[in-house]
Amino acid sequence: MRITKEEIAHVAKLARLQMDEESVELFTKQVGDILAYIEKLNRLNTEGIPPASHAISITNAFREDEMRPSISAEAALSNAPQTEDDMFVVPKVL
Repeated sequence: MRITKEEIAHVAKLARLQMDEESVELFTKQVGDILAYIEKLNRLNTEGIPPASHAISITNAFREDEMRPSISAEAALSNAPQTEDDMFVVPKVL
């Protein structure tokens, strides 16, 4: 699939991008190269290959949740400018 300078300029106009002629030519070449590579990939035989979300298989690296000692409310609030009932007091937003 070939893309033309007019198509790049049209998409730029729709996206409200101001592009000079040099940029339009550069983007036309770059988008054309991308589309050519996609065409090349579309010609590959992928029959029997299951879809994948990643190029390599990965496993979740999260640790299990476990209870651990934490900072006390007094220590957490010790430098707060204003507190009330073990909570920070902040200005109203709405």
